[in-house]
Amino acid sequence: MPNLGIHVYKKTTAVSSPAVAASGIPFFVGTAPVHTAAKPSRPNYPVLCTNWDEAAEKLGFSYNWKKYTLCEAMYSHFMLFGAQPAIFCNVLDPSDADMKKPAQSRAHEVLEHRVTIPLDTLHDGLKVTSGEGESAVELKEDEDYTLFYDEEKNACIIELLEDSASYGATSITVEAAEVDPGAVTSADIVMGISQADACMTAVGVVPDLLLAPGWSHDTVVAAILATKAAGINGLFGAKCLIDANSTEDGVTEYSQLTAYKNKNNFVDVNQIVCWPQVKLGDHQFHLSTQLAGLMASVDTLNGGCPYESPSNKNLKIDGCCLEDGTEVNLTWEQVNLIAGSWGVVTAINFMGMGWTAKGNYTACYPANTDVKDQFIPISRMFDCGVSERYTALGDRQAQPEVCGERRGLLGGCTESAGGVKRKPPGNRG
Repeated sequence: MPNLGIHVYKKTTAVSSPAVAASGIPFFVGTAPVHTAAKPSRPNYPVLCTNWDEAAEKLGFSYNWKKYTLCEAMYSHFMLFGAQPAIFCNVLDPSDADMKKPAQSRAHEVLEHRVTIPLDTLHDGLKVTSGEGESAVELKEDEDYTLFYDEEKNACIIELLEDSASYGATSITVEAAEVDPGAVTSADIVMGISQADACMTAVGVVPDLLLAPGWSHDTVVAAILATKAAGINGLFGAKCLIDANSTEDGVTEYSQLTAYKNKNNFVDVNQIVCWPQVKLGDHQFHLSTQLAGLMASVDTLNGGCPYESPSNKNLKIDGCCLEDGTEVNLTWEQVNLIAGSWGVVTAINFMGMGWTAKGNYTACYPANTDVKDQFIPISRMFDCGVSERYTALGDRQAQPEVCGERRGLLGGCTESAGGVKRKPPGNRG
């Protein structure tokens, strides 16, 4: 029977609404497979992203998170926590000769008209030939073959086109250079951290969480993160989330934590130390990465105000582990020592609450027991308050004279802990 007229049908929303943060905005520094991106972003420069698709489009994506550390952050923040925005700084530059391997020529077997080569392969300068010796023919892209990157297979795929004379080839030779994430050093990460100062002018957002997953256990990186967190642009306070090393060179038993923390000088009021690593299914995360998503989510539920601790809130994990994947199962007593006595954030599954973050202290605890310094939410509130004061001061300085009264003129405002105060008219200078 005909169904005449105009009819409206409602389709179920495909994705959940993102949690938009006004605080808890992370600045992630690390490496990304930007050579695979549809619209590759500039290396060593802040990139603001508000969702997964945008991040993958600008930075590329791979499930090899040991090589490409920013991909872990992308997956955790957008896919697991649905938080946004986030700012990324990729320090891996495919155009830098020191960060890529020279081009090499290799023969590859063709299976089902396809050749699979490493994801690290660079598209620029790639040459494909069919045949050998004098009969070798260089193939043309989009005429003889097409090239694409497959994140699921962690590979670069060359597919022969049906209209090509080489469609039936059983082997082809590929000459290409490869990007080398292993060439990135802590000095490169430090340079990336310095770009936190560029966020205000580059993307119009100032982060209040600084992270370098996979690198923050390095004492130099951790120290630079703490210094930058003390004053982005020399004005805005932040917290840096760092991970204790969970390899044989670091902490493999909970009892090693307090000595490790003191030896490596992880005692700054602007540091939040995390241990161990965590996992979900086949994916392994640094605890700092998940804590950033959790903090952003908690802040958002509180109207963008960071007054509530992430402790006792659910992480997106199903276990704890070391760097090599060895399972870590902490008891309640052990967690009380780690989180309650040593000032380290950890994770526990206890009393039917599921897996939660546990720890409410910054790294300065227990040496520093000043309330405004030791507690994560109180310390963050002071950072947030100072940032708002600077913003208010800047707004007032930009306002014109209204009703004959100078409002916010230079010399007419002074900042104090209580807010922005206006000097008496006779004291304007």
